[in-house]
Amino acid sequence: MSGLNLFKRGTNIDIVRQFSNELSLLGRENGVDIMYQTVFKDKMFYVYPSEDPETYEFVYILSGEIEYEGNGEKQILKAHDYFTVKGLKSPEFFKAKTDVTYLWIITEPTFHQLSEDHRNLNDLIKKVESRDRYTFNHSERVAVYSMKVAKKLKLDTATANKLNRAAELHDIGKINVPVEILNKPGKLTKDEFDLIKKHPGDGADMVRKTSYSYLAEIIEQHHERIDGSGYPFGLKGNEITLEAKIIAVCDTYDAMTDDRAYRKALSPQFAIDELNRLSGIQYEPKVVQTFEEVLKEEGIIN
Repeated sequence: MSGLNLFKRGTNIDIVRQFSNELSLLGRENGVDIMYQTVFKDKMFYVYPSEDPETYEFVYILSGEIEYEGNGEKQILKAHDYFTVKGLKSPEFFKAKTDVTYLWIITEPTFHQLSEDHRNLNDLIKKVESRDRYTFNHSERVAVYSMKVAKKLKLDTATANKLNRAAELHDIGKINVPVEILNKPGKLTKDEFDLIKKHPGDGADMVRKTSYSYLAEIIEQHHERIDGSGYPFGLKGNEITLEAKIIAVCDTYDAMTDDRAYRKALSPQFAIDELNRLSGIQYEPKVVQTFEEVLKEEGIIN
């Protein structure tokens, strides 16, 4: 688009609404994306290393406050503060202390990754969590935990990105489970549990029909256990992807520490003790150990 072009507030090329944020594409030229993003209060967001070490990012905060913790020190960034990114080695984490808006400029095409498939799948997850009142925001929390484990394990960018997206989508197959089973206060019958056990496979089938088909294996395996006691296939050890092993630990912890129809939330210490008890049996020891380190560093457990 040549010459001078004027745009009014609210004008954008495209917009994507997600669990924790809203992203508008304002302009794109010569491989540079200019975006306006809103991140909602108390939500986490990440800056990822780029595959191209020459990629440059510029983020200018327009309103609100975000918290950054690096090298054990917390910093608050407010309106008119900004940060830049280039040659990042591992993901960096931020938390919105209030609703936050910022201008984001990056020298590689980024917005296109947030495709129509992305929006449609996110809508399905929202429907799943609206049907099951006990797992509201469960997928988002599992994704946050998973990314913290990924950072400590120093996973490469491609693996971390797959893990994050698969964690967000891991329970998408529950859209096929009747509401009365999802919210049943008592013990499930065998037939009811068999229906629940279909959700990893159903979720994998859903993403296989989209541009996110490469996540299908992880989603399908997130209830597999390293001793072969999981489902749907009874896979063991190295037959299970690392990403699925990470989601399994984070998913189990979040399920235990959140209220359910059949019981109140358990304490974080009880949950990690249980994961440690089953470490090397059902759960990958290195993942459990790393997740425990994350919880200790955040003061959630002693």
